[in-house]
Amino acid sequence: YKNCMNLRKKYEEIDRNLAADLSVERSKRPQPKPDPSSLVFGKHFSDHMLVINWSEAEGWDRPQIKPFQNLSLHPASSALHYSIELFEGMKAFRGADNHIRLFRPMLNMERMHRSATRSSLPSFDKSELLQCIKKLVELDQDWVPFSQSASLYIRPTFIGTEPSLGVSRPSKAMIFVIVGPVGPYFATGSFNPVSLLADPAFVRAWKGGVGAYKMGGNYGPTIAVQSEAVKRGCQQVLWLYGPEEEITEVGTMNLFIYWTKPNGEKELLTPPLEDGLILPGVTRQSLLDLARSWGEFTVTERTLGMKEMLSALESGRVLEVFGAGTACVVCPVGSLLYKGQTFQIPIEKNGTKLAERFYKELTDIQVKTPTRVTLQHVRLRLESHDLESDLSGGT
Repeated sequence: YKNCMNLRKKYEEIDRNLAADLSVERSKRPQPKPDPSSLVFGKHFSDHMLVINWSEAEGWDRPQIKPFQNLSLHPASSALHYSIELFEGMKAFRGADNHIRLFRPMLNMERMHRSATRSSLPSFDKSELLQCIKKLVELDQDWVPFSQSASLYIRPTFIGTEPSLGVSRPSKAMIFVIVGPVGPYFATGSFNPVSLLADPAFVRAWKGGVGAYKMGGNYGPTIAVQSEAVKRGCQQVLWLYGPEEEITEVGTMNLFIYWTKPNGEKELLTPPLEDGLILPGVTRQSLLDLARSWGEFTVTERTLGMKEMLSALESGRVLEVFGAGTACVVCPVGSLLYKGQTFQIPIEKNGTKLAERFYKELTDIQVKTPTRVTLQHVRLRLESHDLESDLSGGT
């Protein structure tokens, strides 16, 4: 027992000192940076990557930043066969003051830690991993676009590397982080309305499942449904669940509905997290924080079925519908295709004023534009001390 306790202490010390033990090997072949105006999401990568290996016998190995390269994995690695893996999505922004910042990064680390627990992957020190990621971004800071419409996308990934075909908790694992410049997520542009297919035959997540965790297994199976949506003339999928056809998410985004309640009161509504059907998005939380700080309308997290949604559309109470996520920030919805009938969101009449306001407020915070210093921003910053982490003093 004493030896076990000493070994545990050793592992904890290793976890706490990951960032201090970080080694850096600089690339000898730096790649040219792409034009920010021509960026395609997820197609460009920087010169370096972060890799940290783990084994049950030795704990966490020394973290390494090294030139971007292919991974070498055993063909029986558990991530390849049983999807024992997870990932995160976060961004670094170059501000108007030329400082580089991460947006609420600890929320990503906390979500990644929860996903690791659910995936039977080993625990890690959230703060230490974040420090290693900051070092990677600092090294590749020239890859952060000089543009307010582009950013550096950061993809932390955690995989089981157990070289065995047995279905069990892996005794080996790896965290790796790759980064690259990105522009708008959707080909239609950063703020053009999208059309949605709402078909109850397709389900993204279910109660008791893993829909609330950022695992690759939640995304791969949606590609076929996305293709079906395109065949039917839509751009994204509105995911429904259960006999009441509960509205859950839109594509890979959290969903928001801005409408007028039957009593005339305006309300911002989004599905709740309690049932485990919804990914707890960082952008989702940020929009809720902003809306509540304004105090201008009711903000509600509750379930909503298609019947109630269609009734509100038919009575003209729906003002705006939009998705929100790290990749797209805010994306307005223009129409829904449900059981062969197209329902228009009244954008031409109402515009996308709230979605645009959210987009502007959030991007102003992320890139620290001169218009950022408002009472609302200051209040939100005080409540959210981890809103941004400065990486450099401006170069």
